Amino acid sequence: MAEKTKARVEGRARVVPDLKPGKYGDGLPLDEVKYLECKIILRPNQFTSRQSLFDFSKLMRRPAKESGVDFDTAAFADEPLQIREVLFLDTSDFRLYNNAFILRRRVPYKDGFPTGDPEIVFKYRHPDPQKAAETDVRPRITGPYRIKFKAEALPLKDGLGGIRMLYSHNVEFGLSAVREGDRSTSMDAITRVLPALESVKGSPGERIELVSGTIVEEVLQDIGTLDFGKGLTAVANVALWRNRGDHSPLIGEFAFQIKFKRREDLNERAVKRGTAFFLSLQNAARDWIQLGATKTGVVYRLKGNPPRAHE
Repeated sequence: MAEKTKARVEGRARVVPDLKPGKYGDGLPLDEVKYLECKIILRPNQFTSRQSLFDFSKLMRRPAKESGVDFDTAAFADEPLQIREVLFLDTSDFRLYNNAFILRRRVPYKDGFPTGDPEIVFKYRHPDPQKAAETDVRPRITGPYRIKFKAEALPLKDGLGGIRMLYSHNVEFGLSAVREGDRSTSMDAITRVLPALESVKGSPGERIELVSGTIVEEVLQDIGTLDFGKGLTAVANVALWRNRGDHSPLIGEFAFQIKFKRREDLNERAVKRGTAFFLSLQNAARDWIQLGATKTGVVYRLKGNPPRAHE
């Protein structure tokens, strides 16, 4: 019995390792990982229509069956496309990204028009989970915000059939929660809202700018539900990022995300099924996969000056 318990703990620890206890400056305990997200970065050239996004699901059926994972697309045939505008902001020398920070603004569109409050997403993403947890991403705003601490699984940078982990400590909030005076592109204003950036702040009056001068149009389609058993399910989606100016494709992504309250909720058998599926899918989709990339990294590299990323 002790050996079985040890195996269960070790299996969960592969994706959600233990963190050393700690506190933020105001005495609150460190955030814990509550999401497991699996991603495969895809070459974008095969995505030319809504149906082509669904075509990726055909590659998923054999890996799902062999791994004991139930994959159901029936409820998604009429699921609408989701369109969002995504802008990345950074200093001219990519100081945020070089220090594992990502700052972006997202605007959802419906029927061709922007809808709702523009969303600010600020994250610290790093392969060291402890470092990610200890980075306090909470904003200094009067309105609501949402913390998402994710363990992100991706293929290895240089080959198929493996898994590398990144840990993404995110905060999301509406632009309306930021005071008018703090909505400028000056680093002084931004660090008032996001104190975590004080560590990378430069000279007074410094400004941030649109990364690579590019506005990204994200086209996302939910394509089915994955059931790993023991209550662990996830909606799978495929996304295409393209340049909003000329609609030239930039990068694609397949992803699914599991939310949980405690690490113990990640049943060992379900995690094993998910891992087997993720590894098998890499082989089945080998002609679609773009190794060594993230969607954010592709945008940063558009002008030929690659940053020193931690991804």
